[in-house]
Amino acid sequence: MNPFKGRHFQRDIILWAVRWYCKYGISYRELQEMLAERGVNVDHSTIYRWVQRYAPEMEKRLRWYWRNPSDLCPWHMDETYVKVNGRWAYLYRAVDSRGRTVDFYLSSRRNSKAAYRFLGKGRCPSDVEHRQIKYRNNVIECDHGKLKRIIGATLGFKSMKTAYATIKGIEVMRALRKGQASAFYYGDPLGEMRLVSRVFEM
Repeated sequence: MNPFKGRHFQRDIILWAVRWYCKYGISYRELQEMLAERGVNVDHSTIYRWVQRYAPEMEKRLRWYWRNPSDLCPWHMDETYVKVNGRWAYLYRAVDSRGRTVDFYLSSRRNSKAAYRFLGKGRCPSDVEHRQIKYRNNVIECDHGKLKRIIGATLGFKSMKTAYATIKGIEVMRALRKGQASAFYYGDPLGEMRLVSRVFEM
């Protein structure tokens, strides 16, 4: 099934907008201006709908390319706060010792159930050794900061659904920017764009 059927804009334009929004920490209105300068006249509310529709799909289709749990060890795990409709939500995240993204999970609660769900989602090995050493989390704290600078441009989320949809796009673009799928485009400067386009052709 073609996920772009019935859209008034070409697939590549939609993916271009979604990638840029999730990658560069710009507002929808700023992206509207950037597209207009390139001859694409689209309202910022339409770009918002594109992100909500295609960012989660992009993360789903690209997951196989950027994520290899057996190679991403050891894990550094932590949660950070994200504002959703005036309340704090909890973004559980894991990166490896080189800062590569392992996985993430957004929850409205900060409790053991949410933590276990995240660990299961990340396919954490059953024999993992848990070490609570504060300085070792510097890697993920630094990564939190870079991620939240991009999230800050969203000016907040209205619901958990819209928050998670957007964060999925941001996280996958962060993973690609870290080079986690570079083996599939051999260092080509335009490889990231082509990889995203290719997975939507399947």
